[in-house]
Amino acid sequence: MKINIKRFSKDKVYEDKVYQYDTNEDNLLKALYDIKINIDSTLTFRCGCKSGVCGSCALKVNGVEKLACKTRIKDSDLIEPMSNSNIIKDLIVDVSHETFLIKKTNSFIEENIEIELSQKDIKIIDLQSNCILCNSCFSSCPVYDVNKDFLGPFALTRALRYINDKKNASRANIVSSIQSNGIWDCTLCSACTLVCPQGIDPKADIMQLQNISIQNGYNNPNMQTFDFGTNFNDDFGGFNPNGF
Repeated sequence: MKINIKRFSKDKVYEDKVYQYDTNEDNLLKALYDIKINIDSTLTFRCGCKSGVCGSCALKVNGVEKLACKTRIKDSDLIEPMSNSNIIKDLIVDVSHETFLIKKTNSFIEENIEIELSQKDIKIIDLQSNCILCNSCFSSCPVYDVNKDFLGPFALTRALRYINDKKNASRANIVSSIQSNGIWDCTLCSACTLVCPQGIDPKADIMQLQNISIQNGYNNPNMQTFDFGTNFNDDFGGFNPNGF
């Protein structure tokens, strides 16, 4: 079986070029190891747990974000590094923005409330807690592709996790931090949801954050650019800020 790998290096003759390799492995991570050990020792990729838990082996297969350790490959598949991040070498990208975005959204417990949590409370934050920071959602996001200040799906999912955490006394700070270049900039395209290996739905999380923001007195700034027409109030009976 032949697979195509898009390689990149500032120090080698292959800069952003596709190379074809033969392998007998159908698991992508095993195939990468096979190529590195037996064919080309210069091939560079990242992995950790090899069981789909750490997220470090994320890359793109035929343009779609995948975990190498969980992906079965076919003949002539194209393997590429993740998008929206600086490429360090071959399939390894710089993920240092993770720490920056988490700090920017205040998505952690600054001040702890001593409170007993029920199983219901734990269940509310359980799914978002499963994020492995693989950056698949970040790579697939069309908004970040044009706006490098956008907080991105995983940062906003993490924000929701800590807003819903009853132990967190600083939830208002998180809500405030996600208003600019955050929840209102998302196009709700679902690209992030489709590629999440943990089954998290960042689109739904962002919609929930929008509702929470409105309940806390924030408004969608994009609404100011909408032109409802001069007869909007007459045609639709006026606007009720408290709902229909």
